[in-house]
Amino acid sequence: MALNPTTSPPWQGAIRFRAPTALPPFSHLILLADVTDCSTAWPRRIRMASLKGDWCVAKSAVNEREPPGDDEVVAGNGQRDAVATVDSQRTVVAGDSSVLGIREPVYEVVEVRPSGMVSSRKINRRQLLKSSGLRPRDIRSVDPSLWLTNSVPSLLVREHAILLNMGSLRAIAMPESVLIFNYNRRGGKAFIDTLLPRLQSMNGGPCMPFELEVVEAALISRIQRYEQRLMDLEPRVLSLLEVLPNRYTVDVLEELRLSKQTLVELGSRAGALKQMLLDLLEDPHEIRRMCIIGRNCLIRQDNNCVECSAPLDKQVADEEEEEIEMLLENYLQRCESCHGQAERLLDSAREMEDSIAVNLSSRRLQVSRVELLLQVGTFCVAVGALIAGIFGMNLKSYLEEHVFAFWATTAGIIVGAVVAFFLMYSYLKSRKIL
Repeated sequence: MALNPTTSPPWQGAIRFRAPTALPPFSHLILLADVTDCSTAWPRRIRMASLKGDWCVAKSAVNEREPPGDDEVVAGNGQRDAVATVDSQRTVVAGDSSVLGIREPVYEVVEVRPSGMVSSRKINRRQLLKSSGLRPRDIRSVDPSLWLTNSVPSLLVREHAILLNMGSLRAIAMPESVLIFNYNRRGGKAFIDTLLPRLQSMNGGPCMPFELEVVEAALISRIQRYEQRLMDLEPRVLSLLEVLPNRYTVDVLEELRLSKQTLVELGSRAGALKQMLLDLLEDPHEIRRMCIIGRNCLIRQDNNCVECSAPLDKQVADEEEEEIEMLLENYLQRCESCHGQAERLLDSAREMEDSIAVNLSSRRLQVSRVELLLQVGTFCVAVGALIAGIFGMNLKSYLEEHVFAFWATTAGIIVGAVVAFFLMYSYLKSRKIL
């Protein structure tokens, strides 16, 4: 599109530039800066070598009605270079959530410190990443907004933190504090009730690092909940198994269905937690990473050994590694016990359902046999009714003139119906239909 040099350019008033009196043709005018180009990739001062007869104009990064300040463009001809000064405070940072219109998530968490002090506060994602040394992909495993996506229990070990995801309990354990998400849910409350007494009972400080105490408290609270639910559910299921063989009421069957559904859910959760502990025990690298959190140690990639700057740290890390393995094996056994008990109760409930289904099928078979006998009898009586209907027509058959014709016909219909019934019955018996 050709521009009229006599009219004012559309960007007049938005920027300020100094130029010679004789402007070059507008066909040689090059617009260099756009909103997407004025990012942090541009240096603070850009020196542009202008060609002969060409001009460079830099627009402002954002269309703000502000008085011109540092965003000033100095234009020259072929004998001078153009120097553009860009204010770094006004540059548009690529990926900034405010520019893109994306609202940064804010989490409401409860912070528990090793001293036992509990406080609640709000923290956004950027502050959380900065304080914990995590990456955005790590936060996804404990993000409460991704509830359905991250429903599988997980324990992720990072350089400065341990991320716990155990269903309703989601937390980030660090050497100096633990951040608990969804603290109002049942899992979060149980975890806090388990962690605080453990911290208060240690007068001389924790025997293990704080983050490992958090992991143990999380496992204790989760497995104790499973054990308590099993203790409440087992007597009810056993009583149902005793009552059901003699009474098939709607209430009893509905209670059996609800108990079975609870057992399926409990077995599934206990199985998922057991699988997480198994995966963790089979990966010694993750256990070593848990031991060196907060210490000046590293793990060599060639032989997977721990190297520390202080010999005492290496000795303590080795002892903690053995203790962590014993700890995880203990809770693995308890979780396996819960899972096995839930599976046994579930198998008993399923066997009782199969028994009920067999009994009900037997009763339905008996009802079907009675219905079949009634249908055979109805068929035989219908044949007699057909004969009676034939004689009921107002046509002369010369049988009405005989005295014993009525009694003979009635007796013949009854005897014929009975004989037909027994013939049909014997046929169905021979074919094993009845």
